[in-house]
Amino acid sequence: MSDTNQLVARNVRRYRQERGLSLAELARRAGLSKQTLSKVEQGVGNPTVETLALLGAALDMPARRLLTEWGTPVFVQRSHEDVWTSAEGRSERILDEVYGSGYVRNHILRLERGARVSGPDATEPPGTLHHVYVISGRLEAGPVTDPVTIDEGDFVRFPGDVPYGYTCLSDRATAHVVTTLPQLRQFGPNMSR
Repeated sequence: MSDTNQLVARNVRRYRQERGLSLAELARRAGLSKQTLSKVEQGVGNPTVETLALLGAALDMPARRLLTEWGTPVFVQRSHEDVWTSAEGRSERILDEVYGSGYVRNHILRLERGARVSGPDATEPPGTLHHVYVISGRLEAGPVTDPVTIDEGDFVRFPGDVPYGYTCLSDRATAHVVTTLPQLRQFGPNMSR
C-alpha cells in the first residue's frame, strides 16, 4: 500500500463521515461501485485521476483535497525553496495550503503600478474571506462597491464571494494574502434555505 493511497483513504473516509454519507450513498453520488469505493477507503485500491475527480465532485470539493494531508503540526518553507508564478504585471508565491475546519490559502502577492487582480473565481464559495497585510507599497483592495486604500503595515479583511479587486497604486506593492473558505457549504444570497 502506498503512502498516497493511505492518504486518499483517510481523506475520503473523513469527508464522507463528516457529511453523514454511507459508503453506498457516496458510491451512488460518484457513479462508482460500492466495492471500488470500499477499496479506496481501505487504501488497497489504486484510484485513477477520474475516480478522484468523481469522488471530489460527489463530496462537493476539489479533488486536490483528497491528496492533501490535513492536521500536520509544523510546515516550514525556507526562502531558498520559494517558487514564483508570473503573469502580466504580477507574480505570486504560494506559502501554504491547509485543510481542516476549512480551507486556508496563504500567498504573497506582488503587483506593479496599475496591475489589477479581480474575482471571485469559481473556487470562492459563499463565506470566503480575504485577509490582506501590505508588506510594502500601496494598494486599493476590497469589494468593488467599497474598496479601501491600504499602505505598508495596513491590514484589511473582506468578503471574497462578491466582486472584488486589488489594484497597485505605487510603483510596486507586496502583500501577504490569506484566503479562507468554509468547509461546509454556506447559504449565499441566491440560495434557498
